[in-house]
Amino acid sequence: MPILYSQPDSGNCYKPRLLMAKLGMSFRHVTVSALDGSTRTPDYLAKNPNGKVPLLELDDGRFLAESNAILLHLAEGTRFLPSDAYARALAYQWLFFEQYSHEPYIAVRRALMVYPERAKEATPERLAATLEGGDKALGVMEAQLQKTPYLAGEEISIADIALYAYTHEAERGGFDLRRCPAVSAWLGRVAADPGHVPLGWLPE
Repeated sequence: MPILYSQPDSGNCYKPRLLMAKLGMSFRHVTVSALDGSTRTPDYLAKNPNGKVPLLELDDGRFLAESNAILLHLAEGTRFLPSDAYARALAYQWLFFEQYSHEPYIAVRRALMVYPERAKEATPERLAATLEGGDKALGVMEAQLQKTPYLAGEEISIADIALYAYTHEAERGGFDLRRCPAVSAWLGRVAADPGHVPLGWLPE
């Protein structure tokens, strides 16, 4: 059985848990957190020298880090990775967008406002910059979701799993999703997809 090392309240860690739940995959969960230093222990660094979560340990003992790489691996041969080459490339496009144009603003602003230990970093300048960047990212998503029900087209894919994680928490970072009706409707579609679980869900 694969083992997922993750922090329960992290959106990046939620991504693989959500996909595995939707796929009905069995896995064991080990809680590791950047907040308590457990990602910096010698034992964990031996598994992932980058000292971050999530981390997937495969049945054969190999490890795979980075949330979107884990999504790509888990989605292979499933409904979440398009078989058409162009549609698959579009899903990849949104994965890169999530990490470079979305997560650095929406996830970071949420963290600044949710975690007390990050409060000292929440300067007016940082909050303004993350709000501007996050609003821009939501605008890009809104434009696409006015055209198609899901980010990479007509069917749900790992692009939607990746971007759902922090978008559905965006209001905790002070973003107003009422300005993005297509994004809000999309959030509802992803949540209605079979096997959906909330952010804090862990396997029994």
